[in-house]
Amino acid sequence: MRRAAVAAVGALALLSPAACGGADSGADQEVEVFTWWADGGEKAGLDGLVAAFDEQCDYSFVNGAVAGGAGSNAKQVLASRLQQGDAPDTFQAHAGAELSDYIAAGQIEDLSALYEEWGLTEALPPGLIDNLSVDGKVYSVPVNIHRSNVLWTNTSVLVDAGVTAEPTTLAELFTALDTLRTAGVSAPLAIGKDWTQLMLLEAVLISDLGPESFTGLWTGATDWNSPEVTQGLENYKRLLSYTNTDRDTYDWTDAGKLLMDGKAGFFLMGDWAPSDFETKGFTDFDHLAFPGNGDTFQWLADSFVLPQGADSPEGTKCWLKAVGSAEGQQAFNIKKGSIPARTDVTEADYPAYQQSAIQDWKTGTQVPSCAHGAACSQGAMEAANSAIGKFSSDQDLAGLQQAMSAAAALGKN
Repeated sequence: MRRAAVAAVGALALLSPAACGGADSGADQEVEVFTWWADGGEKAGLDGLVAAFDEQCDYSFVNGAVAGGAGSNAKQVLASRLQQGDAPDTFQAHAGAELSDYIAAGQIEDLSALYEEWGLTEALPPGLIDNLSVDGKVYSVPVNIHRSNVLWTNTSVLVDAGVTAEPTTLAELFTALDTLRTAGVSAPLAIGKDWTQLMLLEAVLISDLGPESFTGLWTGATDWNSPEVTQGLENYKRLLSYTNTDRDTYDWTDAGKLLMDGKAGFFLMGDWAPSDFETKGFTDFDHLAFPGNGDTFQWLADSFVLPQGADSPEGTKCWLKAVGSAEGQQAFNIKKGSIPARTDVTEADYPAYQQSAIQDWKTGTQVPSCAHGAACSQGAMEAANSAIGKFSSDQDLAGLQQAMSAAAALGKN
């Protein structure tokens, strides 16, 4: 029943025999890959990864993608399937603390031996492997590194409004937003719903607290009820006043369209945005680190796991090997806009933005993102999104501070 249902909504491609053979047979020669990469640059990246899988593996790819920014819809579908014992052969998850829920529930398998076999312990940076590990075991293979604290701009909109200097502090950003509003720009700062607003809050808190204290919000080292956090929340509330009033009905691609259509000057989004822009023919954009963040690189990583009870475990292992390979990571990341998780890559093989991101990843101060599961558990992330969504409507600052403190306490990295 699962195979028939997936085939009805996913793309099925028969792939040629190559490096990875398999002991599975019959229908199990299929590998259902469950992701939320269903559109734009995300889909383009997945297509590149499938091409690498095609070269390396003797299995048929079944596309189990469920649309919805940052996986909000996909995770609901996945949770239902896992509860029913109907696991896909592999599924996308954010690397880091988000995996703790799956591990505690016994839903994914230890991949440590495969890391050694495939040379990933040498190819991936030790700090990243530490973030992927729980009690010394590794449970996922990352395909990329994304940066989330990036502010994208519509160059023409800024020039026409008279914004000539790149803002480097929150005060300068507020000045630029005022200039855009005076010039008649309807949404000086474009934003979408819940998780996109959580990204904005995180960027503001990095500016107001600094990277170390910001990370402490998710480990318990920083008090959510401190005056410094209160100031950050006040700055966040002020920033929301410059955004589109229908933000809670927008996914990230909808908010990005405001920038593309010239209805916004700035757009806070991860560095998967330019791939979506270019796929849709928009090239009049530029980027900067969120003002006040300095050289802080807020990271997240997409990764894949081996679920307990997968129909095609050998096929899944071949997919995971392709995901972790240098060829697979290059095929994926050039199209997706992210950078490879592997360190043994040739920077010149990548476009200009990714080359700069590779350097920033090496030299910047790295902090994880709760909005994308690197810094906090899935339960904490869901509670934070709920708090953010409520605040978008009621503007209750004290309520937001209390709710975020409670969310962080649900699961610490």
